[in-house]
Formats: sequence, C-alpha cells, structure tokens
Amino acid sequence: MVDLVLYTFDWVPEMPRGYVRDLRVRWALEEAGLPYRVQGVPFKNRGAQHFAHQPFGQAPWLTDGDISIFESGAILLHLGERSQALMPSDPRGRAETQQWLFAALNSVEMPSVPWSLFKFSGDESDTPGRRQLEMFLKLRLGHMETVLAEREWLAGTFTIADIAMADVLRLVDRFDGLATYPACRAYVTRAMGRPAFQKAHADQMAHFAAAARDGGAA
Repeated sequence: MVDLVLYTFDWVPEMPRGYVRDLRVRWALEEAGLPYRVQGVPFKNRGAQHFAHQPFGQAPWLTDGDISIFESGAILLHLGERSQALMPSDPRGRAETQQWLFAALNSVEMPSVPWSLFKFSGDESDTPGRRQLEMFLKLRLGHMETVLAEREWLAGTFTIADIAMADVLRLVDRFDGLATYPACRAYVTRAMGRPAFQKAHADQMAHFAAAARDGGAA
C-alpha cells in the first residue's frame, strides 16, 4: 500500500505543461526513490474537498497517510525529512539546504513569476513598473550567478534546495532570461540532466497529454 499520494490537476492548458509545480514533488520523490501514486483533481469545478486540502484551489498537495500538505516548498521540506537523498541529516547541512530552499521560493521566485507571466501573455510593453521588474529580476540573477559560478549544487550535495531553485530558474530560461548568466544556465542544464528530473518531467507531460486525449477539462 502506497502512503504517499500526489494530487495535481487532471488537465491544464498546453502553455504551462512541464512547469506545473507538482513537477517539483515528482522530482523529489524520484530522487529519493519513494513509492507514490498520482491522483488527478478537476482543473475546473474545484469543489469543497479540493479547498479543504489546498485553500487557494491550486495544486499540488501531498498526502502522507493521514497528513495532508500543500505548497510545493512545504512538501519538499516534508520529503527532505524522510530521505537523506533530499536533505542532509547533520545540522549544518540541513540549515544550508533550508536557507537556499527559502531563497529559491522567496528571493528568486518573487520577481521571476510576474516576469514570466508577462512573457507567457506576450506583453512586451515598456512601462516604469515593467522596467523596475526587469531590474529586480536581473539583480537577483546577478547574485545567483556569483553563487553558482563557485559551486555545483547549493548545499554541497544535490538537495531539495536545488529542486526548487532549478525549477524557478528554468522557467526564466524558457524565455531566454538566462542568456547573459552562463553559470545559472549551466546549473539548470545540470539539474535537468538528472534522470529523476527527466522522469518527473516526462510523467507530468504524459499525465496532461492523456487528459487532453480524453477530452481535457470539457
């Protein structure tokens, strides 16, 4: 019997496929070799049961027996507690991993998400707010370039921090935002070359492709 169940949408539009955040959880589970199954939930007509597990009506969430956890970062921390393949057990290694996990989800993802939304929509308008956002993202990427020029992985060995950071940065790279940050781009390439990422990505794409063949959200 598999205790770990990953809940994600049964379908999403084509544009975000491969970038839905259940991929971070799939990736971690594959890295750790933890058995799990995936359960689809409606993309449309999200009901009370969905909101009971994820109060914003988003995905993913994970159940581990009678524990239910939402937010990809919280799920990664939970899985990190279960496997040294995801987070070291020594205090220094744990602290290093945790700080970089939060840096990915706060310091780097904070400017990258709104920047990416403009790119997704094709909006190339030149406004003071947009220029400020560009500067904010470039500032964060500049700091990450300095860090990643000196290390292979953020906490010494590959951890949940790298799952989060690489996923944040690969979305920027989707729109060529890492073109002038070679260390960041090389880091994303290393992360995406890991077999666990490749399986997680392929499984997510297959999940949504199957739903599309079955009629999608209709």
